[in-house]
Amino acid sequence: MIWLTWRQHRRQALFTGAGLVVLAALMIPTGLAMRAAYADKGLAECVRVLSGAAPPERAEPCHRAFNEFTNQFDSVAVLGVLFLVLPLLVGLFWGAPLVAREVEQGTHRFVWTQGVSRRRWALVKFAFVIGFTAVAAVVYGLGMSWWAEPLSRAGQQSRFDVFFFDMQGAVPIGYTLFAVALGIFAGVFWPRMLTAMTVTLVGFAGLRIALTVLARPHYLPLRTRTVAIEGNTGEPGGALGDWIVDRGIRNAAGELVLPGAQAACPPDATGPGGTACRAVTEFGPGAYNWQLYQPGSRFWLFQGIETGIFVALAALLLYLALRRIRRLA
Repeated sequence: MIWLTWRQHRRQALFTGAGLVVLAALMIPTGLAMRAAYADKGLAECVRVLSGAAPPERAEPCHRAFNEFTNQFDSVAVLGVLFLVLPLLVGLFWGAPLVAREVEQGTHRFVWTQGVSRRRWALVKFAFVIGFTAVAAVVYGLGMSWWAEPLSRAGQQSRFDVFFFDMQGAVPIGYTLFAVALGIFAGVFWPRMLTAMTVTLVGFAGLRIALTVLARPHYLPLRTRTVAIEGNTGEPGGALGDWIVDRGIRNAAGELVLPGAQAACPPDATGPGGTACRAVTEFGPGAYNWQLYQPGSRFWLFQGIETGIFVALAALLLYLALRRIRRLA
């Protein structure tokens, strides 16, 4: 049964391996080039400077260096968008056809009439596909973490940004396992190739969007940060890499007077209530910047939580598919 499964899926395995080689051929040269430029421009020191709320005279050259790096590798960053869909492609072309194609073509009956039980047939096929794709996902996830690190740091963005969070670390492994399991599940319950692929596409995209927008910001309780406007002459921020979920300006009574905005006094402000500090004049003495955020130090914890969710859902889908196999015609 193992030999037969390999014979059936060796072409897919070879194409997947070739795809990883092509991906590596793109990632390694561009990754090395980005890391070299990152070091040459001294951006590692700039990260420390900006994380420490540096004075304007030190921050300005760093912002300029970051902008130069980002402009240099803008076209490379666009490639990262393509990598976001790889887990879905694996689900469409590995998971969905696994059972649906067999049932559609009737080849499953040949195996079941040769003394191989449905349970064993399903377990061997599921284990082969899940094991192979898990290895590919580990290689892809670790490779993308290495490749994307200079981009995320040089962009001065949080690693919680959708672009960077979804394509590096452990979550690509969870996404890939879920996509394959969803494809298998769809192929068992709707044993037609086109239908199974459609269910996989809609289900995967729908769940990813729902979790990203609704659940991810609340995996752990949000923290609150307040920064006074008076006496603050820099961009209110906090630690570089924090995920700012919501922000606004509140008055001295704590009322939100301007959502989605932040304010600071210019360096030449004459003092509290002075004409140079328009923000204080507009919102009144005691107004402050307010932020709801997730600390950047929680990145790997959030990665683990989201990976666990998708792995658990994948296990549930495989269990339901295995039970359904017994009732296939």
